[in-house]
Amino acid sequence: MKDIRMDSAGVIGIMSGTSLDGLDICYVRFNFLNDQWQVSELKTKSIDYSTTWRKSLSDAYYYSPEEMIALDLSYGDFIATRVKEFMDEEKLTNHVDLVASHGHTIFHQPDKGITVQIGNCQVIANRLQKKVVSDFRSKDVSLGGQGAPLVPIGDRFLFSEYEVCLNLGGIANVSFDKHSERKAFDVSPCNLPLNKIMREDFGKEFDESGKYAAMGICSESLLEALNALQFYQDEPPKSLGLEWLHANFYPLLFGEAHNHLSSKDKLRTIVEHETDQIASVLNQHQLKSILVTGGGAFNGFFIDRLIAKTKGEIILPSKEIIAFKEALIFAFLGLRSLRGEVNALKSVTGASRDSSGGVISHPSTV
Repeated sequence: MKDIRMDSAGVIGIMSGTSLDGLDICYVRFNFLNDQWQVSELKTKSIDYSTTWRKSLSDAYYYSPEEMIALDLSYGDFIATRVKEFMDEEKLTNHVDLVASHGHTIFHQPDKGITVQIGNCQVIANRLQKKVVSDFRSKDVSLGGQGAPLVPIGDRFLFSEYEVCLNLGGIANVSFDKHSERKAFDVSPCNLPLNKIMREDFGKEFDESGKYAAMGICSESLLEALNALQFYQDEPPKSLGLEWLHANFYPLLFGEAHNHLSSKDKLRTIVEHETDQIASVLNQHQLKSILVTGGGAFNGFFIDRLIAKTKGEIILPSKEIIAFKEALIFAFLGLRSLRGEVNALKSVTGASRDSSGGVISHPSTV
């Protein structure tokens, strides 16, 4: 960028969620007018992962260090290729000041000081010949924070007209102001276990509109066991990752005690469990105006069950905002990083202080 303090910038945000839906790319032009950030232009594209990429990203948790390094490089090349195609299609090459890439999370164990997102950003910077901000979580984790969620600062500045922002991605999380501080935390799993069952048992990527879950019968014993997990008793700040699912959630879901349940019954029980937990948080904090985004917002049955349990108003924005809000906000986090402004809040993550996270990769011209 010509001037890191500039009040107008074109930024590409790149997001890959834990649910492995695909790669989300979002071009945003941000303007700072009348002491407020505004979005004046928005272009988006979603790229579905091939079976090969989905398997590689899913299996990476078990890779050796050498295999992980190779995947990091090849995934960075994949991202660069797709973003270059997007920039060419939308004729954006001369309008992009910065690229902000979240990468794909492989490990997230903040209590051990570990958080790893792959997608080598030097590769992306070199291929696109643009500055790239990446590795948004590590600094906050090094300060004792959870490194998540990071989206809430974007919620505060870009979606302040809503009392609470609820994201239904691989994990469900909330973001809201309380006593003049932004609070945010992971509430429960969301699409991760639902998509896992759909892929393994039905050969589908997700349960469209929740049709399969709607045909199931809720298992009271499984629901009780899931609702009793310790995570739901813990106070924020708190966050969830694949490790927690493998250690706590999946043993209950797929263990011997519930082997007799059909896949549809498990889907239904998961929906009841997750909407129980989300509604409990929304009702506890008396949140009335609820903006819902993320892939789960397209699951009609899930939304119906949530509405039935929630006292506030569930608001579904445009399909573009539902699908690309996280990529949009990571573009904003990248801009704040380049400007040296706070993009991780201690009130959200539990870190010792607010911080401006992100590592800047400059394109090589040699």
